[in-house]
Amino acid sequence: MSEDGMNHGEEQTKPRWVALSRIDRRVAGVLVEKAKTTPSAYPMTLNAITNGCNQKSNRFPTMQLEPDEVEESLDRLRQLGAIGVIEGYGRVDKYRHYLYEWLGVEKVELSVMAELLLRGPQTVGELRGRASRMDAIADLATLQTILDELKAKELVLGLTPSGRGHVVCHGLFQPNELEKIRAEYQGAGGSDDAGAERSGATTAVSAAPARVPSRELEELRDQVAQLRSDLDDLSGEFQQTKEELRRLREDLGA
Repeated sequence: MSEDGMNHGEEQTKPRWVALSRIDRRVAGVLVEKAKTTPSAYPMTLNAITNGCNQKSNRFPTMQLEPDEVEESLDRLRQLGAIGVIEGYGRVDKYRHYLYEWLGVEKVELSVMAELLLRGPQTVGELRGRASRMDAIADLATLQTILDELKAKELVLGLTPSGRGHVVCHGLFQPNELEKIRAEYQGAGGSDDAGAERSGATTAVSAAPARVPSRELEELRDQVAQLRSDLDDLSGEFQQTKEELRRLREDLGA
């Protein structure tokens, strides 16, 4: 069994994913992230999920959600079959995700999707450093293979031409959100990979920004992203420990 209870050797069912609202994307991303980085605190309570959604680190944009908003999101995701609730788990209900089956992805693919759900569009170099905190990704070539698989499933979209500084996003945005994001990056000189192929527009590639990061700069950005991810993990574990201590004091009547 994996960190969240799925046997990856089993044949996967047909994916059932659909576009999600920004809150539903954040909730789903948090459940995946915590299952991988703090498995001892997973499945998660409503309060723990709310805290995860409102983290200041490893999130873009930052949010300040209320428990009621998160609970409504959990209800929506349950109806879609993306998550489940474990009733009577201790003193409160706890939630787990079914995103391997719902998205139709493998272990490392889900880590990549989680980072995109939590942070939105980012360069391939940034994504590698951030996703590696959940599952190791040896190098950019390895990540590119994973991204190619996710692109084939329409779960990942390219926002700028392939190559240095390539920016990608997940495919779970609502149509109006995705249109705005594509317009933003096209205005900066990029284009969606699939869209360019369908239109046969080779001019989009030539319109790429002239300034691209050097190999050394790309590697440095990876290292900085990894350090930030490590700090994010430490911060999350600290907050989880505080929550566990608070619950222990309540149980002891302190």
